Amino acid sequence: MNILLADDHAVVRQGLRLILANEFKKAKFGEARDTTELYERLKQEPWDVLIMDLSMPGGSGLNTLKQIKHDYPQMPILVLSMYPEDQYAVRTLKAGASGYLTKESASDELVNAMQKILRGGKYINASVAEKLLLQLGNEDARAPHELLSDREYQVLCMIASGKEVGQIAEELTLSVKTVSTYRARILEKMNMKTNAELTHYAIENKLVM
Repeated sequence: MNILLADDHAVVRQGLRLILANEFKKAKFGEARDTTELYERLKQEPWDVLIMDLSMPGGSGLNTLKQIKHDYPQMPILVLSMYPEDQYAVRTLKAGASGYLTKESASDELVNAMQKILRGGKYINASVAEKLLLQLGNEDARAPHELLSDREYQVLCMIASGKEVGQIAEELTLSVKTVSTYRARILEKMNMKTNAELTHYAIENKLVM
């Protein structure tokens, strides 16, 4: 079995490899430290499963996930992230991921998650499953931030984390004008006027750590 580990921190990749090698004795591992390297490794050889960080240098995590799922629809993808489940799990599952784990819980849940997605299932915890069920066919029950597009949501979280428009533009490889347009849409959709209001909302709803 070929397992590809994509994370920009070598210590995280090493930890994942140690946990998985103990369970999957015959597994062969590959590694990628950024989005560019990830695409290169995917093209070089077939992989049975991809474990990827949601925020790596070189591109937007959700957009990268969607693109990879489009190019390799049969390959299960387990997303590993520093963000809490209630922040990104639902969005990653809708984007095509087979499972979502926080890095905090990975050591305890990784093997179970892998076994489930390799059998063709989806791995989510109970709170995320409940959230998904509540959202089905019930737009009125959704919080304001859940009505944002993936990119708008990403920009919201970055603004709430204290990043300036220029920083956001650089990290997402967008123009300052484009990020400003996203910011304006976010404020309009959420009926707010300032970054301070966005930040307060994000903190109250635990969207930023």
